Amino acid sequence: MAHVEHVEGEGSMAQVNLEDQQDQSSEELTAAVAASLQARQRHRIVQLEERLEVLEVGRAAKERQSNHYMAQGRAIRRIVSLFDNVEDLVTENDRRYDLTGDEEVNVDQDRLQVGYVTLTHTLPWFHKKAVEMEYDEYVYMMKMVGFICVDDRHCDDTSKLKALISEWVNREFKPEHPVDPDNKHSHGFINDACGRLLCLAKIDWNNPIARAGIRDRTDGYIVTDLSFPAFLYDKYTANPDDLEEGLFKGKILLQDIEGDGDGADVIQNNILAKKSAAGVKVKKHVMQIIKMRKVTPQSIAYIVCQVNSFGERSVDGDFDYIQFWRTIMDFFECPPGQEARCRVDRLLGWWTRKVFGRNYREDLSSTAKENMSVNALARQRAQRDDLSFDSP
Repeated sequence: MAHVEHVEGEGSMAQVNLEDQQDQSSEELTAAVAASLQARQRHRIVQLEERLEVLEVGRAAKERQSNHYMAQGRAIRRIVSLFDNVEDLVTENDRRYDLTGDEEVNVDQDRLQVGYVTLTHTLPWFHKKAVEMEYDEYVYMMKMVGFICVDDRHCDDTSKLKALISEWVNREFKPEHPVDPDNKHSHGFINDACGRLLCLAKIDWNNPIARAGIRDRTDGYIVTDLSFPAFLYDKYTANPDDLEEGLFKGKILLQDIEGDGDGADVIQNNILAKKSAAGVKVKKHVMQIIKMRKVTPQSIAYIVCQVNSFGERSVDGDFDYIQFWRTIMDFFECPPGQEARCRVDRLLGWWTRKVFGRNYREDLSSTAKENMSVNALARQRAQRDDLSFDSP
């Protein structure tokens, strides 16, 4: 009997030990499963972090690319064409490749083609990228480069010009009623100083009849795109016998192209240059972004339209800004003869010197370089040596 109880006791102990081992194994298995799950989760977290880092790098790269395109696109309206879209310029250039040579092209098509050529010169990378890109990338680039649309010129550049021009007009003319950039009723023809600048060059603003006629838009005094305003002329005065004299030399134009709608005049540009040299990140001027080194007809036409639109006349239906821009472009690009072309070249050279200074020796012609003293001395020494060699 005792033996039976002893055997049963041993069996109970073995069962308890087995259950303990099973419980221990179950706990170890649970711990192993938990550890495996944590390891997989950590691995997944690492993968997600790596993927997020890649996405962040890609997003940053795309943002930098977008900012690059948009910064370059700021030059489109200023340097290429104020009213034509980039898509239209590209379409016209593509159409030219399909011409057989017998088709006639009109003035508008020629203007678009000239705009495309100017575009590729201004943004030399544009054509190469456009050819190499996939269609989706190309559409994205076109959207970014052409980001500033025609209608934005009043809400972008003109809004920035208000403070610049208002300050300059008040300082230059000291009007009885100063120009307020935030009050459109304080400028335009209602303001004596602004009216003097916007007045037709052939009309004497000091004449009260003329002033009343312009303000009332009576016959003979209606301001349209067919007449040049006084602010285009040097000292704001036109010579009736020579309307080209002093044209596009108005002082306010130089103030604007140096500020270029970014609210910075010459002094402010110098301050920006000092900040940049000190390592402070500053917004670049459009001319710096595209490495512009010469004033072009497009940039002059752009500035003229911007200054003229500052007047914000109550009625603009008589003034066609598109035709006005084209008239200015035709003056520079379609001179009637060789002498007129030389005068245009001298005018553009005058603008370039005023804006960029005189430190562009690479712009000198070969003839001018040959006649400079260093080269002239070299020729003289060679001639003397030849004469000495040939003499008996």
